[in-house]
Amino acid sequence: IYFWDADGKRYYDFSSQLMNVNIGHQHPKVVKAIQDQAAKLCFAHPGMATEPRGELGELLARVTPGDLKKTFFCLGGADANENAVKLARFYTGKHKIMARYRSYHGATYGAVALTGDYRRLPVEPAMPGVVHFLDPHCYRCPFGWTRETCHRECISHVEEIIHYEGADHIAAIVMEGVTGTNGLIVPPDDYWPRLREICDKYGILLISDEVMSGWGRTGKWFAVDNWGVTPDMITTAKGLTSGYVPLGAVIVREKIASYFDDKYLYAGLTYSAHTLGCAAAVATVKVYEEDHLIENAVRVGKVLGARLEELKAKHASVGDVRYIGLFSLLELVTDRASKAPMGSAVMAEINKFLREKGLFTFIPGNLLFVVPPLCITEAQLDEGLALIDQALDIADKAVNP
Repeated sequence: IYFWDADGKRYYDFSSQLMNVNIGHQHPKVVKAIQDQAAKLCFAHPGMATEPRGELGELLARVTPGDLKKTFFCLGGADANENAVKLARFYTGKHKIMARYRSYHGATYGAVALTGDYRRLPVEPAMPGVVHFLDPHCYRCPFGWTRETCHRECISHVEEIIHYEGADHIAAIVMEGVTGTNGLIVPPDDYWPRLREICDKYGILLISDEVMSGWGRTGKWFAVDNWGVTPDMITTAKGLTSGYVPLGAVIVREKIASYFDDKYLYAGLTYSAHTLGCAAAVATVKVYEEDHLIENAVRVGKVLGARLEELKAKHASVGDVRYIGLFSLLELVTDRASKAPMGSAVMAEINKFLREKGLFTFIPGNLLFVVPPLCITEAQLDEGLALIDQALDIADKAVNP
């Protein structure tokens, strides 16, 4: 779980770099797989069959939910999402795509149009046909409810927008399995199942963006597995190779795959199913299984959740903690009643303190992520959280009396 800087200083990696190095740094089995593949065949025309491509396709069909059995390989999460849109529009003959406001689906032109957050605004007008809707954010409910008074308007609201936009114009709804950089929003337990029902009711495809929330991060192969839902497509990258080599994927249900048996889909990419990426992914998927990393994410994740609740009880600056598996954060506020976000100057001071103490993590806005590699031990987790505990003393000084 460690990395070192140019001066030899060691850091706890509490964000798995950019929430992608799930298996930890420099796993020898994956490094060797890349080396062996480079010695055998570095590249092949994307229309050709290769051994790692075939083996990876079989592995993915085994670990994905339901009848998600066929994969289109690309290089990352953004182009996976763009190709999923292309597939959805071609398959349904409809053009609108629904996505959430607190979402991030990539920085390329089409993917950033799906993205609901502030990163979309500077490049608009972006890809047309995207409609955004509100999120199941229980801590900051956009409908004004609390967990105790919730009416699930985050769900009924989606169906209302479908009526306004016209179900016969909507090709797909795309959502992160668990929202990542926009606040690590874990949805209510009935959210994904009911969205699945709504999509089936109106003939809309359901796409789960598992780029960040997949590959054991939530204690399951994919986040949607926590709620027993089979989406029509899964888009993924990051933990697929643990970042060792770029690779992305769009995995589709058999009915979608068979539709293209006699129809040509213009989705060619020079580096599609790159041999080094596929070889790295094959080794990585095997590591998840052989090293029991997903089981470890469940076991250590329970400890993490308990520790975060303790930090919340101890520090007045912690407004909320959200966690599922080894996917978690602390939301810092200056006032728990108003939920006013902690200021950027204080967050910068916290970040500086943690770096000086040898802990690296992702701190956007007033959020402090705890997303370590899945190989972390309970002892390592406690050591890192002890540093965060100290850093929160800085935040507590900024809390309104």
